[in-house]
Amino acid sequence: MVVEETHSDGMITIQRYVRSDHAMSASSTPAAALLLLYEPFSLHSDEAPMILSKPRAVVQTLTCQRRPLGDGFAYRRSIGGPELESLDPILSFDDFEFTGPANFGDHPHRGFESLTYVLEGSIGFHDFSGHKGTINTGDAQWTTVGRGVVHAEVPAGQGVQRGLNFWINLAAKDKMVAPSYQELASVDITTVDKDGVSVKVIVGEAQGVRSPLQTRTPVMCLDITVGPGTHLHQAVPAGWSACAYVIDGVASFGPSARATRQHECAVFGAKGNGVDARSGDADASTRFLLVAARPHGETVVREGFFVMNTREEVEQAMDDYRNHRNGFEMAVGWTSDHVATPAQ
Repeated sequence: MVVEETHSDGMITIQRYVRSDHAMSASSTPAAALLLLYEPFSLHSDEAPMILSKPRAVVQTLTCQRRPLGDGFAYRRSIGGPELESLDPILSFDDFEFTGPANFGDHPHRGFESLTYVLEGSIGFHDFSGHKGTINTGDAQWTTVGRGVVHAEVPAGQGVQRGLNFWINLAAKDKMVAPSYQELASVDITTVDKDGVSVKVIVGEAQGVRSPLQTRTPVMCLDITVGPGTHLHQAVPAGWSACAYVIDGVASFGPSARATRQHECAVFGAKGNGVDARSGDADASTRFLLVAARPHGETVVREGFFVMNTREEVEQAMDDYRNHRNGFEMAVGWTSDHVATPAQ
C-alpha cells in the first residue's frame, strides 16, 4: 500500500510517497506553506485506447553527444538541443553525469515542472525552504517550481552519479502556482513484468497501474526494458507529444522497426495511438525511458532558469528574483549547505 506524507508551510509543499513497509531515502525538514491542491489528470477512454491499432512512427532520431560542462559534469541533451529546440510541452531532456567537486550551486527557477530520475549513485539537494535530502539509484523526484524556488544539487556518492532529467512546461494559468516537491523511492515505483517486458510506472498511468506522483501538466514517464524476442505495445493518449531515450542496447520502434541506439532519442509522430517497441538485438535486451505529455500550444519564452510566455514575464521573473519577491522572499540571505555564497 502506498501512503502519502505531506508537509506544507505556506510557500512550498513537500510530498513523499512510501509503502507502509518501506522508508523513503530522502528526508525533509519542516518547510511550511499553503497546501497546494492538485487537479490530477486521468486517462479517459477517449485519451488512452485499450487496443493499439496504429503504432506511431519515428519522425526524428536525435543523436545526443556527450558534452562536458566544467570540472566533473557532463550531459547528453536530446530535446532542448540544436536538433530539436522543444517538443511541446517537453522543454529539455538530459542524460547527465555528476562527479565531485562539480555541483549546481544555489540557483533559481520559475515556470515549469521537472523530473530527476537517478540511474546510478546519489544526488543531494537543498532548497531555500529548508527541504533537503538525497535521492538514490532508482529514485524519482518531481518538482513543480511554479512561481519560484532557489535550490542546489550536488553529487552525493563516490564516483560517477548518473541520471535523467527533463523539464515540462507549465501552462500560463499555472506559471505562478505554489512550488512543490514529490519524491518516490525506487522500492515504491510499481513495476509490471509480463512476457519478457518490464515497465516501471514513474509518472502517469500504464499497464493498469497509476503512479502516485501528481502533475500539473498531464505526463507519462515509463522506464521500459524489452527482452530479446519480445514485443511491447504501449498506448499513448491521442494528441500527446512522445519520445523515447535509449538507456541501454538498441530499440526498434514503430511499424518500420526503426533502430534507435544507446544515447539516441526517438521522437514519435502525432498520428497513431501508441508506441510499438522491440529489442533491436536478437540476443540482448533494450532499455529506454518513454516520455509523453499533453501539449499546451502556447508561446514559450525561455532565458536560463526561467520559462514564461512573454519576454516581459521573463524580465519580471529576473527582477522578482533579484528583489526577493513574488515567490523568492525566502532567498534573502539564504545559503545552501553546498555552497559558500548566498543567493543574491
